[in-house]
Amino acid sequence: MPLVRNPTPTVEPRAPDERKPVQVLASGSDEERWIAARSAAETPEGLSLLTHALAVERVPRVREAMFTALAKIATPESASVALPYLRSEDAALRTQALDALRAMPAVAAEHLSQLLDDSDPDVRLLACEIARALPTGDASRVLGELIEKETNSNVCSAAIEILAETGDVASLPILARCAARFPNDPFLTFAVKTASGRIGSSER
Repeated sequence: MPLVRNPTPTVEPRAPDERKPVQVLASGSDEERWIAARSAAETPEGLSLLTHALAVERVPRVREAMFTALAKIATPESASVALPYLRSEDAALRTQALDALRAMPAVAAEHLSQLLDDSDPDVRLLACEIARALPTGDASRVLGELIEKETNSNVCSAAIEILAETGDVASLPILARCAARFPNDPFLTFAVKTASGRIGSSER
């Protein structure tokens, strides 16, 4: 007896999603918001969409996509959107904002002076990481200026760690003066010794 196949069910084509990007970012599923965030950099209203959506987004994966889109836009305005998140109490959110700023070093550098002068030492410390992405000479200059006036030893240590990679013989007196200002901080003393040794050996 021949086999009789059941008829293949007809698959109805999916109706196109007529929601606007702002609606998707506000109320879509996690996956839909992630996709919308990734494509936001390609739309004229992308910066505005990301600014508002990022303020309320709580899913790390979606937030990461939003910060990535800001870095792709790479304008002083998109950097300005990321900057406030350096103050977040959420460590993951701070890291995402920092990564975005480091991914657009040219425009992030336009905000670097204000970050290095910020009243919050945690912000100044994170700003050192942004300075790391500058050309070597510029990084050495801004970090040297910071170290000369910085009152927080942790910020100095962060700057010194980077200066060990970018500094030259002109950085050595700056490091010595910093060590003299914090004689009772063993970690900073070690950082200065390490940086001075690296710079000295590279100058030979």
